[in-house]
Amino acid sequence: MPGGEGFASASSPSGRPAGDRSGLQLPALILCAGRGERMRPLTDRVPKPLLPVHGKPLVVWQLEALARDGVREVVINTAWLEEQFPAALGDGSAFGLSIRYSMEGRLHGGALETAGGIVAAAPLLGSERFWVLAGDAWLPDFRFDAAEAAGFAASRDLGLVWLVPNPDHHPDGDFALGDAGDADRVLARDDRHARGSYTYSTVGLFDRKLVAGLVPGERGALRPHLDAAIAARRLAGRIYAGRWADVGTPARWQALQGPA
Repeated sequence: MPGGEGFASASSPSGRPAGDRSGLQLPALILCAGRGERMRPLTDRVPKPLLPVHGKPLVVWQLEALARDGVREVVINTAWLEEQFPAALGDGSAFGLSIRYSMEGRLHGGALETAGGIVAAAPLLGSERFWVLAGDAWLPDFRFDAAEAAGFAASRDLGLVWLVPNPDHHPDGDFALGDAGDADRVLARDDRHARGSYTYSTVGLFDRKLVAGLVPGERGALRPHLDAAIAARRLAGRIYAGRWADVGTPARWQALQGPA
C-alpha cells in the first residue's frame, strides 16, 4: 500500500471514526451512461452496471449501500441500452429509495462523460452538493457517511474523493495526499509535498461548482476539473481501506464471481 500506512488504521473503511453517525445525508448520482467497450461482448446486450456480481447487478450493491446509510434520493445517468435501467430498477421503492433517471441517450444523443453527466443530472439532484459514484465499481464495505457529508457541506472544498491503494492494472495511481501537515489535501502525484500515490476509487462528494463552465448537454471529462480544484487547494481526500474492484475488463468481472 504505497504511502498508506497509518492512514486508515484508526478509521472505518469510509475514513471516518467507526460509529460516527452524526450529520446529514445528501442525494447521490450513480454514473451508468458508459458503453463499456473493454467489457465487450458482455456489454453488447447488457449495460455494465447491470452485470451480476455475486448474484445481483453491480449497481444494486450500490443502491443497497446508499439506502443502508440513509441516502434516499438517487439519480442514475444512462445512455447505452438505457431503457434497461428503469426496467430493472424501477422508481427505487424496492430499495427504500427514490430513483430518477438522467437519460443522456434520449435527451442528448449519447453519453456526456463524467463532468458532462454531472451537469446534465444536477437539476434532478435538487442540491448543490451530492455524492457521485461510478456504477461499475464494486466496493461493498464503503459507508456513505452522513458525518462526512455534513462536514463537506460546511467546507469550502469543491470535492472530497476517496482513494485506494494502486491496483496491479494501475500501478502509478492518479493522485497523492499531502504530508503530515496537510494530510487531507489531494495533490498531484509529482507535487514535492506528496506522500505516496493512490488511485481514485470513483466515489466522491462534489459541489456543483466543481464542473462550472459546462452547460447541460455538453460533453466533458472530470479529470481537468479535479486538477483545477487541486491547484486551488479545494480538493480533499480520504483513504478507503475496504474491498474494491474497478470492473473494467471481463477478467476483472470474472475474478469477482467467487464468494463475497
